[in-house]
Amino acid sequence: MLVNVEKETKLFGQSIRQNIRVTFNYEVHFTHNIFNLKNPTLAQAIASDGEKKTKKIIALIDAGLLEFCPYLLAQLTNYTKFYAEVITLAAEPMLIPGGEAAKNEPKLLEQIHQLIEAAGICRHSYLLAIGGGAVLDLVGYAAATAHRGVRLIRIPTTVLAQNDSGIGVKNGINAFGKKNFLGTFAPPYAVINDSAFLTTLCDRDWRSGIAEAVKVALIKDANFFDFIHAHTTALAHRDMDSMQQLIYFCAQLHLEHIAKAGDPFEIGSSRPLDFGHWAAHKLEQLTDYRLRHGEAVAIGIALDSTYSYLLGMLSHSEWQKILKTLAGLGFTLYVPELAEQSSPKNTRCLFRGLTEFREHLGGELTLTLLQRIGKGVEVHEVDLSLYKQAISLLREFEKQQQMLLKRN
Repeated sequence: MLVNVEKETKLFGQSIRQNIRVTFNYEVHFTHNIFNLKNPTLAQAIASDGEKKTKKIIALIDAGLLEFCPYLLAQLTNYTKFYAEVITLAAEPMLIPGGEAAKNEPKLLEQIHQLIEAAGICRHSYLLAIGGGAVLDLVGYAAATAHRGVRLIRIPTTVLAQNDSGIGVKNGINAFGKKNFLGTFAPPYAVINDSAFLTTLCDRDWRSGIAEAVKVALIKDANFFDFIHAHTTALAHRDMDSMQQLIYFCAQLHLEHIAKAGDPFEIGSSRPLDFGHWAAHKLEQLTDYRLRHGEAVAIGIALDSTYSYLLGMLSHSEWQKILKTLAGLGFTLYVPELAEQSSPKNTRCLFRGLTEFREHLGGELTLTLLQRIGKGVEVHEVDLSLYKQAISLLREFEKQQQMLLKRN
């Protein structure tokens, strides 16, 4: 075959550009007792894909749930039998250790992939991820990477997962000593929030999830923050009605941001929904995950709010309102690891978290601070001396809170 070189050389330097738009749809359902045989929510969510054949599912369950829900496995089995025209269990449910242990053990990811392969799960089958945020992150990553994407239904069982991590588009596991170093952006097929699971939570986990609601309220909606502030005592004393309202409003704001803020997969350098998280992620690591994610986020929010105050952006009254709300919810706002302030090149330094935060996203450093309650603002530079001053203020505030507790 003869090639017309003259004609081919005219293509050198040319480009083909194409704009591809993909629409993602998923629903967040709110229900109670999801595996009650009279509750068709899960079966209807699966049947809504319009495909008439029975769907294979496998369930991956937070092992800690069985302590509080000892009949969960039997309920799941009975549910699938009752709705056998829609769903069938393709394998025995897999139990996964809860908390950060789920994201710190690479073998768990391999075991999930092996289960997907052995059960013959395809892209028209479903994984049910039932548990807290860490379990959902792990299972979501496995689902997104098997067959380049298996359908995932998240059933969050904690406040933190129901109002934040379980309804987002991110999945991931920890690696190389860094939070969420490996992960994907992959929206779930559906999310089902079951309020019955919230009654199983210990006080720490109940409280921990409220931090993400405080976060989104501070950067998005002053009225929502006022709601949290007004219901601080009710939330701290486990009032279910207040908590259900908080979860719904927080999930709504979170989804609106993902859908309408213009960067759902974080291609740019902006990550406003991670307000307070640069310090939180580092504190989790520095405490060997002694701190729950939400507990670390509360400290990170307090730190960045205090820094915003020292920069002159946030008024004294608003700053105090934020700290007192967090303290009223039961959060500790100072831990000794905040004092790890050696060279940022030292991996044990708190401020190393700024570098890791930038590296995780790429581009320039972009932090969200507070211009006022309900209004976040982005900055690209920080003054470490002011951050050190902010840490000192938090230490003093925490001392005052401890003194008040002793008096009462």
